[in-house]
Amino acid sequence: MLSIILPCLNEAPSLKTLLPLLQQQYTDAEIIVVNDGSSDDSAQVAAQAGVTVITHPYRLGNGAAIKNGARVARGDILVFMDADGQHQPADIEPLLTTLHTGYDMVVGARSANSQASFGRWCANSFYNQLASWMVGYRVADLTSGLRVVKADKFKEFLYLLPNTFSYPTTITMAFFRAGYSVGYLPIVAQKRIGNSHIQPIRDGIRFMMIIFKIGTLYAPLKLFGPLSVAFFLLGISYYLYTFSTAGRFTNMGVLLFTTALLIFLIGLVSEQITQLLYSRDSREEKSKPTKTN
Repeated sequence: MLSIILPCLNEAPSLKTLLPLLQQQYTDAEIIVVNDGSSDDSAQVAAQAGVTVITHPYRLGNGAAIKNGARVARGDILVFMDADGQHQPADIEPLLTTLHTGYDMVVGARSANSQASFGRWCANSFYNQLASWMVGYRVADLTSGLRVVKADKFKEFLYLLPNTFSYPTTITMAFFRAGYSVGYLPIVAQKRIGNSHIQPIRDGIRFMMIIFKIGTLYAPLKLFGPLSVAFFLLGISYYLYTFSTAGRFTNMGVLLFTTALLIFLIGLVSEQITQLLYSRDSREEKSKPTKTN
């Protein structure tokens, strides 16, 4: 069974067009609209279309909507797509076909022809390059919201997913870390219907945090290691300079060497924590019901 999950925040105009298309093309699919505290009539539009509606009493976040939709979904394959008109129902079938060739998750990778701002395109390109370096595999679109995934594997990481827009980053890196296969197919994202929920200053800071999350979710030492080496080399250079000019080892040199050591130790501890976090035994233990006396 197929479950299509659409997180929704004030997307009534788009839902009026999108839901009938989904129902026409996927007659046997379970369609779930997660209304994340919308102030318009999104919930009413979805209810009138006859799909399953989950309503948050207030805005919890895109990631929270995704998680709550996945919790109630009955399908063994989950489809996640935006409800704002950027993703086309016709793009789902190629993703499903690729998933059935042996992948655990297939993501719709937005092409250069997609209707996104230049700034967001640059940011996404940087994230993709960084993630590709971290995992040793080409990550074509780290933050895409259109993806199909096997439900049992996705639900393993529900406890790990944030409530914000950065859930695609987290689930992608979690799959790579767990050794699950991730594939990409090119899509063209359309211009969204209505206003964007992205706020430049707030989400600019959040996107900077994504950079650190990429490293800490997959291989912390790969992020902290080079940073530690950089501070160590800077300390060596500064020591040689002060020794040749003043004939002594200064406090700044000590600070640089200490910083290099601390960054390395933080990376080492983070590596151990990450290893435990993605341990299969640990995930299975979380899913076991607790015994009561």
